[in-house]
Amino acid sequence: MKLYHSMRQSIPNYIALTKPGIVWLLLVTTLPAMMLAANQLPSFHLMFFTLTGGTLAAGGANSMNHYFDRDIDKLMSRTSNRPLPQKAMPDIHALILGLLLSFIAITLLYYTINLLAALITLFSIFFYAIIYTAYLKRRTIQNIVIGGAAGSTPPLIGWVAVNNEISIEAILLFLIVFYWTPAHFWALALLKEQDYSAAKVPMLPVVVGKEEACKLILLYALALMSISIIFGFIAQVSWIYFGLAIPINLIFLKYSFELFKKYSDKKAKKLFLFSILYLVLLFAGISLDVLLSNIFS
Repeated sequence: MKLYHSMRQSIPNYIALTKPGIVWLLLVTTLPAMMLAANQLPSFHLMFFTLTGGTLAAGGANSMNHYFDRDIDKLMSRTSNRPLPQKAMPDIHALILGLLLSFIAITLLYYTINLLAALITLFSIFFYAIIYTAYLKRRTIQNIVIGGAAGSTPPLIGWVAVNNEISIEAILLFLIVFYWTPAHFWALALLKEQDYSAAKVPMLPVVVGKEEACKLILLYALALMSISIIFGFIAQVSWIYFGLAIPINLIFLKYSFELFKKYSDKKAKKLFLFSILYLVLLFAGISLDVLLSNIFS
């Protein structure tokens, strides 16, 4: 009975290591990419194994992120309640869980999807856990820009799962998430500047100040709008996508400009929260475009 209660109390901590709040946002970009690549709703088999593999891969990478960041996590109020700073389990458990989930994910994708999807997933895990978390994050203000490449691969993997090749559409989907990431994360970093400063993590606002960080957020918002519109023309989507993409890009740009014009924590939080909604709506627009275009064609 004691063992049962101990396991029951431990399970939420192990789940927390995988960062489910981030994982779902990554998967939001995978399925629309699959639908666009197939120009319809893909088979259940393809969707199930691609999304399952993606979930396991993201969970594995996030678990290793907990392990490598355990020293700085305890210094920041935002992360001090995570399982490792709270000593809820031995530190090594996070690394073991991360490696195990990553191995299962790559193996699953290789045997049920294709080699290319498995290789991109392997690259993504390694880049996020080792290159970004263990190295870049602590050494350069461009950490989240370069490291964002790992978090930008889910739509690429979704496309490759269907077509087993990388096309210009897949690259543009990758770039949409790549350019979205800094604007999204720097908005949060502005709110948590003291945390990163205390942990000596050179996030952009800590090193260059709020004004310069807000200027770069605005520039990335402009680049993001350009890429998302170019993608629409290259992918030859209909007015359904553009009807959603254009207004949400204008809102993103408006919030970014307001933040640049005069900074406040309230504006930074508004931009951060909208950036999450932006990604969901943009990729939902891709899904709706595929489904409704097929219905009315």
